Amino acid sequence: MDNLKSETFNWEVPVESVPLPSKGLIYKEDSWFHMKEMIDIKSMTANEEDILASQAYMKRGVTIDELIKSCIMNKSANIKELLIGDKNALAMAIRITGYGSSYPCEVYCVHCQHKNNKTFDLSSLPIKSLGAEPVQSGTNEFSYTLPVSKKVVNFKMLTIQDASDIQQNMSSKKSLLGEMSIGTITASLESQVTSIDGVSDKSKIRKFISIMPAFDSRSLRTFMKKIQPGIDMNVKFECDNCNASNQAILPINANFFWPPATV
Repeated sequence: MDNLKSETFNWEVPVESVPLPSKGLIYKEDSWFHMKEMIDIKSMTANEEDILASQAYMKRGVTIDELIKSCIMNKSANIKELLIGDKNALAMAIRITGYGSSYPCEVYCVHCQHKNNKTFDLSSLPIKSLGAEPVQSGTNEFSYTLPVSKKVVNFKMLTIQDASDIQQNMSSKKSLLGEMSIGTITASLESQVTSIDGVSDKSKIRKFISIMPAFDSRSLRTFMKKIQPGIDMNVKFECDNCNASNQAILPINANFFWPPATV
């Protein structure tokens, strides 16, 4: 930990243990994240601000991945294995350690459409635990029976690597076939579904997904979202204009990692 301490100025970068929403329950045994309930991260420094400002990282869409990689204490951990929900929780923790838990942002009233300037406490957002048991302990695979077709679908939760692969595949299709080739829903399902009624052949899975009843598709995606671990981003606020109570998903904008400077 020599890189975290400056003997000259007698300053050591703080390190905190933060919870992993999945508790490491569905990572493989050879993964560093396997059965990890807490992860040590260091506080953000000027070095991490350089990462956030990097145009190269922004262009590649890996800014948050590189931020987590820089802040996580165990450098042997493969960040690409992280579930998206765990990634979001770590990003939230890093933001809090770097700039505090106060987050000013704009939210709109669903009753009168008034734009409200509100400040939320990020540390009060509850952790959302894994919402279902995997088909086998220590594996990223879950089962769900489709309501219309009655097919039994096994699926996995997306990791950073999966999300990156989906984005690259979609970009390739777009460059070759144009905008009409892009199907975000089917692309995500094709990446997540591992078998249907025990059949794991990717071409057969792809064909079924293309003709899956819309109700089945939405029901499966709703179930996937419901059981995914992470941070509950739902917030409540009272409209400044009409005093109505509102509930919204906390918007993440440029101020999230670049909050307004205070004097």
